[in-house]
Amino acid sequence: QVQLVESGGGLVQAGGSLRVSCAASGRTDSSYTMGWFRQAPGKEREFVASISWRGTTKSYADSVKGRFTISRDNAKNTVYLQMNILKPEDTAVYYCAARRQTKSEYDYWGQGTQVTVSS
Repeated sequence: QVQLVESGGGLVQAGGSLRVSCAASGRTDSSYTMGWFRQAPGKEREFVASISWRGTTKSYADSVKGRFTISRDNAKNTVYLQMNILKPEDTAVYYCAARRQTKSEYDYWGQGTQVTVSS
């Protein structure tokens, strides 16, 4: 079992930056791909970014490419999402998720952290 806890959400002005973190505990000795998802009010949860176990393979949703950067520090069992040039449309609850690299779906999810971008 893996537990994920997000932190770092908050209120930021449009054009500003924010970094959210996800701390993992439990069976973190396994190899996991980590992902960030978000869900805005009235919308479905959507993919934001992912990073492979070693951190060499990253992917991003088109809407955040060039603005967001995903990274991880396996020694700290933590994954980060650096969000720059934030837009009001980025306002959402951001969720951290983990999956085994041999699986296609994410098995573990955090509780989410609210990110609000004001205009």
